[in-house]
Amino acid sequence: MAFGQRKSVRAKEKKQKRQEERAAMAAVHAKVQAANQLGDPLGAFPVFKKFDRNGLNLTIECSRVKDLDQKTLDWAFELTKTNMQLLYEQSEWGWKEREKREELTDERAWYLIARDEIGAPVAFVHFRFDVECGDEVLYCYEVQLEVRVRRKGVGKFLVQILQLMANSTQMKKVVLTVFKHNHGAYQFFRHALQ
Repeated sequence: MAFGQRKSVRAKEKKQKRQEERAAMAAVHAKVQAANQLGDPLGAFPVFKKFDRNGLNLTIECSRVKDLDQKTLDWAFELTKTNMQLLYEQSEWGWKEREKREELTDERAWYLIARDEIGAPVAFVHFRFDVECGDEVLYCYEVQLEVRVRRKGVGKFLVQILQLMANSTQMKKVVLTVFKHNHGAYQFFRHALQ
């Protein structure tokens, strides 16, 4: 085989590989887009819309950020601030109130909200369907619970819902970030995500 022919074969192989990579990435983005176009990713699983154990009777709803009322968004921000501000301040990131509020209200944000018998929110998960390192993922940004509902299985239940929704929307995995110095959360997620 002549030098020019080998060069041509390699060029064709590289071109084909680039086309395959583009097609694979297009498929990843299509899955994320399809998940984001759902009206209610939890809708197909009505049994997971109730949490009735350990003395709690909660309803779980799944909503886009644009569909949440301002009172619920303000509650979610204040709960996040109460639970997380000190941990952020102890990290190299620091607490940036404006940035956290923008993150929580980003148009791509989805929420699982747990409400008590009178409709008051008591826990939430902020998540997004997204692409992370070339993979289609359900990215969990926050799992926040009021003190009165902690250690009763609510957090684990909400994380299980995330896993269920990730599977049903063909996401490759659930991804999240935990501060190294937040040992309680680290242990919780290691246990809950098994």
